[in-house]
Amino acid sequence: MPYPVSLKDKVVLIIGGAGGIGAASARQFAEIGARVVITHRDGADKALAAKALIDGLPGKGHAALPADVATTSTLIALRDAITTQYGRLDVLVNSAGFTKAVPHADLEGLNDDFIDRMFQVNWRGQFAAIRTFVPLLKASGDGLIVSVSSIAGISGSGSSIVYGATKAGIDVMTKSLARVLAPEVRVLGVSPGAVDTNFVPGRGAEFNAKAAASIPLKRVATPDDVGAAIVACATHLAYSTGSTILVDGGRIL
Repeated sequence: MPYPVSLKDKVVLIIGGAGGIGAASARQFAEIGARVVITHRDGADKALAAKALIDGLPGKGHAALPADVATTSTLIALRDAITTQYGRLDVLVNSAGFTKAVPHADLEGLNDDFIDRMFQVNWRGQFAAIRTFVPLLKASGDGLIVSVSSIAGISGSGSSIVYGATKAGIDVMTKSLARVLAPEVRVLGVSPGAVDTNFVPGRGAEFNAKAAASIPLKRVATPDDVGAAIVACATHLAYSTGSTILVDGGRIL
């Protein structure tokens, strides 16, 4: 069955594309004909890892470019590079972010520097990327923004209180921007539950097994599960905007 909306030769930017969810999304977008750009932070090791990912994608016209969402000047440089190389942008996927586990009762564990850095990267960084790329997305005539959130923004659970707060902020941003950017640009969120990645330091197979037991579908998500939802925002949900799609196996129930 063909996809309702073709992405052949369209340009998809995945900020944070070298991470688990970003990499899965990059591969799935490339498989249906999109030209994919992923970002990586400074450092030879990060650049090499991003290039290896890009080189392994099907199709042609992909690129790995440096950017740090906490530094807007790097996003502007990224926009200039994409404009020069492609002359367009059709889809922006915001998947950059970080966390660490801090027990919710450990209020002292959330010091001011950690809180500020979480909002700088996980919320302000996503907003700054959108602000930077909106002109290109509007020019495409059918632009799409997909921001990766978390059910922690709804449930108040998750790796830390501040992490959940940043994700709740993304959900609000999704609704607000969907109103102001319509009809030229649609804005959607994808909200995973537990995912089998190394995103949360210190969590592995033991945590996943314990989490799976409490999930109605009895398993944690794979990066491909979340990537499929992100791609669906572009290919199947052409009449949706302002919504956040849960990809949690029913964990929030």
